[in-house]
Amino acid sequence: MTSYRVLVSLEAEPPPEERAGLRQRARRVVAGSGPPTVPIAIPRSASGLAAEVERSVLDLVLRVGEALITTGAPVADTTAALQRLAAGFGVRGCQVDITFVSITATIDRDDDPITKVRIINVRTADYSRLAELMRLIESAGNGEMELEQARRRLDEILEAPHPYRRWVVTLAVGGMAAGVAMLLHGSWLTAALAAVTTMTIDRLLRRLRNYGVPYLFQQIAGGGVATGIAVLLQWGGHRLGWSERLATPSIVVAAGIVVLLAGLSLVGAAEDAISGYPLTAAARSFEVVTYTVGIVAGVGMVLHVAWRMRIAFDLPAAAPPAAPVLVQSFAGAVIAGCWALASYSRMRTVLVSAVVGVISATVYAVLVDQLSFGPVGSSFGGALVVGVLAIAFADRLGAPALAVSVCGITPLLPGLAIYRGMFALVRDSDPIAGIATLISAASIGLAIAAGVTLGEFVAAPVVRMDRWERRVRWRARGSRT
Repeated sequence: MTSYRVLVSLEAEPPPEERAGLRQRARRVVAGSGPPTVPIAIPRSASGLAAEVERSVLDLVLRVGEALITTGAPVADTTAALQRLAAGFGVRGCQVDITFVSITATIDRDDDPITKVRIINVRTADYSRLAELMRLIESAGNGEMELEQARRRLDEILEAPHPYRRWVVTLAVGGMAAGVAMLLHGSWLTAALAAVTTMTIDRLLRRLRNYGVPYLFQQIAGGGVATGIAVLLQWGGHRLGWSERLATPSIVVAAGIVVLLAGLSLVGAAEDAISGYPLTAAARSFEVVTYTVGIVAGVGMVLHVAWRMRIAFDLPAAAPPAAPVLVQSFAGAVIAGCWALASYSRMRTVLVSAVVGVISATVYAVLVDQLSFGPVGSSFGGALVVGVLAIAFADRLGAPALAVSVCGITPLLPGLAIYRGMFALVRDSDPIAGIATLISAASIGLAIAAGVTLGEFVAAPVVRMDRWERRVRWRARGSRT
C-alpha cells in the first residue's frame, strides 16, 4: 500500500521544465510591463554650449522668472515658461525651483554645474507687464529672438511706464466698489458713497505704503475706515431720520471689503497647491489668511469702539434681497472690468474680463435663484465657469489667463458675509452666529479658489499645450506610479 501511494505521487508531480514554465507564466500575469509610468531620475541632457553662453541664458531666465512672480504669475506657469525660454536658446537640463521668496535655476553640466539665485522682494498685480513677458517668452521659445535682443526687450518691458496714471486706478477702484453696491441691490446713493469711501481707502493705503507700513496694518486700516464711514452714516441716518434704503451702511462696508480682498492671491495659492507646489502654496495661503484677518480685525475694532461709545448702529436680520438678474450681470461686468483696469490690464483684457464678469455673476444668480443652490455651491459653479473661460480667452485672444480668472471671480467675493460675521461677534452676546457666518465666508473663498482652478485644469487639455506645460502638470497627478 505504501509503495502504491509513492508511485501515484511521483506520477502526479509535473516535471521540472513544466514547473518552470508555470512559474514564468504566473510572473507575466502579475508583473508589470514597460518602463515606470512616472519618470524617475531623468538622465542628464547636455546642450553642448559653452559655459559662458549657458551662464548668460541662465541670467536671463532668472530675471524673467523674478519679473513673472513679481507681476502675479503662479509658480506652475512660471516654471513651464522658464524651461521653455531656456530651451529656446538651446539650453537643456535647466531645472527651476521657486519658493515664496526666491527663485533658483540650475544647469546640470558634467564638468561645471551652474546655479544662480534671485530673491523676490515684492509682489503686485501688473497684468499688462505680465502679458508682455509672456509674449517675450513665446517669441524666444520659438527661436524668433537672439539672446541679446531678448535682453534688450526684457529691459524695455521692465522699464516701461504703466499704461494708466495712478488716478485712473483710483477711479477704477471706486467704480468697482459701486458695482459691488449694485450687485448687493443698493441704491444709487449707496453706490456713490461706496465709490467715494473706497477711493479714500485707496489713497490712504497708497500713503501708508509710501511710509513703509506693513501690508497687514494697511488691511486693518482699510477695513477700519470702511466700517467707520458706515457707522457714521448710520448714526447720521438716525439723527436726520432718512431711510436706510437710501444709503445702506452695510453695503458700503461690504464694497470696501471686496476691494481689499481682490488684491489677495487667493487663486494663485490654490493653483500652486493643486499643481503640486505645496511649499509655495502654504506660504501664499498663510499670507492670504493673515491679510484677511487684518481686514476682519479692522472691521471688528471699529465696531467695538462704536459699541463702547454707545453709537446706535444696526444690521438687518436678513441679507438684502437679491437684485434682478440683469442688474447683477451688469454689476458683474463693472466689477471685473474695473478691477482689470486697476491691475493695469490692457483694454483688450479689460473687455474680456468684463464679459467673464457678466457670465460669472449670471451663473451665480441662476444657481441661487433658479436652482436653489447655496452660496458655497453657487460660488463654486460661477468660479468653475470663470476658469474654463479664462483658458479659452487666453488661447484665442491673447489675454493673460491669470488676469481674466482673477478679475472674473471678483463679483463672487464674500464681502458682506465677513461684515455680518464681525457685526454678530461684536454686537451679540452669543458669538456662535458670528463664527458660523465667518466660517461660511471662508468656505465661499475656498469654493471660489477650487472652482476657478478646476476650471483651468479642465479647459487646459482642450487648448494647445507644449511639452513644458505637460511636464509641469505631471506634478499635479501625484506620486503614485
